Amino acid sequence: MPFQRLILHAPNVHIGGGQALLRELLSALPADTRGAALLDRRFVPASSIPSGMDVRRVGSSLRERLSAERHLARIADERMRVLCFGNLPPLFRCGSRVSVFLHNRHLIGATDLSEFGARARMRLHAERLWIRLCRSHAHEWIVQTESMEVLARSRLGNGTTIRILPFVPSEIFASPPDVGGALSARSPAESFDFCYVASGEPHKNHRKLIQAWILLSLDGVFPTLKITLDERENRDLCAWIERQKQQYGLRVENAGRVPPDEVAAVYRSSRCLIHPSWCESFGLPLLEADSLGIPIVASELDYVRDLVTPAETFDPQSPRSIARAVQRFLGASPRGMALLDGRTFLERLSAA
Repeated sequence: MPFQRLILHAPNVHIGGGQALLRELLSALPADTRGAALLDRRFVPASSIPSGMDVRRVGSSLRERLSAERHLARIADERMRVLCFGNLPPLFRCGSRVSVFLHNRHLIGATDLSEFGARARMRLHAERLWIRLCRSHAHEWIVQTESMEVLARSRLGNGTTIRILPFVPSEIFASPPDVGGALSARSPAESFDFCYVASGEPHKNHRKLIQAWILLSLDGVFPTLKITLDERENRDLCAWIERQKQQYGLRVENAGRVPPDEVAAVYRSSRCLIHPSWCESFGLPLLEADSLGIPIVASELDYVRDLVTPAETFDPQSPRSIARAVQRFLGASPRGMALLDGRTFLERLSAA
């Protein structure tokens, strides 16, 4: 039975998979739920929040985040259940039972942060320290997959209570449509070979994906690709992609940041989801595409196989491997090396 008295602490969730899951959670709260919700000022819920929940909006500044932590400690008593939805345990010890929903792999894994900007690196290092110093403030940790549970236990300790609850938006459970019919009905202007629904953080691996598209172009293969990068937040990355498009004639279109209720249309406009991310705690787009019957070409990593069976896989650190997987999916066998016998070798050597 859902909690009747709940404090939902999510002052840092407003984009990506975390946003989709938080919207789902708030929509699922019974109307008679009482308590509080501490939400990021930029977050937009999918439906109304129960009237018995006192909603407090939190800005992104350090001062407002600290104020939210103090407010949580003041209102959390033995009558309440606290769910921290933004990866971090309470900064101050609470009088309530506390569960932490952990969905950022960077915070518990040995992720190389060198490709992240200075501000992002500082934030991630600070949050890793926060977890290390305050992990005893949580009674249990919630993750979504077995591989995340293994990683969390290695960081938090064997005595930590960790539960695997593969929580997803309710749309995932909808019956897949007749995808084949939908694809055949599209006009050429609407149809893409591949889509990649992802923000622009370094681990999403857009640069190696585009490098794979460059290698394909050099082989005379020009698949279409739709991406979803916010041009204001990812100005340098978008500019770099545009330069590669112009230089190599790549057929890549950026749809910009797509609202959650329009994401399904991106999948349906594509033959396949390509997912080159090298670090995910869950990988919600994989489930979203799979629920619609869209084939998947993805990194050969545990987080992928925790959720789906991809049509093709690749090494996400190798643009050549990505390109070859794309060609396999498209039904074009990548050209192997032209092997030489000894006589031909000597002829080529002498001709140089």
